[in-house]
Amino acid sequence: MQKVTLKVNGVQRQVDAGPEMVLIDLLREDLRLTGTKQSCDRKGQCGACTVIVNGKAVRSCITKVSTLEGADIISIEGLGTPENPHLLQEAFVLAGAVQCGFCTPGMIMAAKVLLDQNPNPDAAAIKRALARNLCRCTGYKKIIEAIQLAGRFMRGETTPRKYGLKSARKCWESRTPDRPR
Repeated sequence: MQKVTLKVNGVQRQVDAGPEMVLIDLLREDLRLTGTKQSCDRKGQCGACTVIVNGKAVRSCITKVSTLEGADIISIEGLGTPENPHLLQEAFVLAGAVQCGFCTPGMIMAAKVLLDQNPNPDAAAIKRALARNLCRCTGYKKIIEAIQLAGRFMRGETTPRKYGLKSARKCWESRTPDRPR
C-alpha cells in the first residue's frame, strides 16, 4: 500500500492505495461519491466515469490512484448539488439532454473542461471534446445544444431563470437513484 495525498472536491485527503487501485473505486467505494458511473468494465471506452484531474478530463476507471499524488480531483458531486446546480447541469436539464442520466455526469465533466478552455465552442469542438463519452440512449444533438446553452449561461448572455427554470433539483434527484439523500 502507498499513501497518496490528493484533493477531492476541495477536501484534502490522504488515502491508502494499492498498485492496482483505480480512481473510480476510490470515489465510489471509499469516498461514497457515487455520481461517477462505470459502464465499460474498466476499459476506458465509454466516458461515464469521466472526472476532472488537474483541469483535464480523465477516465477514472483506468486512472491509477498511485499516480495522483498532489492531484486536484473534481467529481460531479464537486461541480454542483441538487440545491445549487452548476450552470452546465441546469443547461442539460433545460435542453432535455439528460435522457436516462447514466452518461450525464461524465458528459458534464468533459463539457466543463471544454468550456473552461473554450467558452464558446462550436459543434465540432464539442464533438471532439466528447469523443470518449458515449450515450446509448439517443443521438448527441441535445447534448451539444446543452453545452452551447451552458456556454451562453457562463458567458452571461442569458440565465436559466429566463427559461423558467428555478432549480434543477427535482430532475437531478430523479436521475441519481444511488445518490445518498
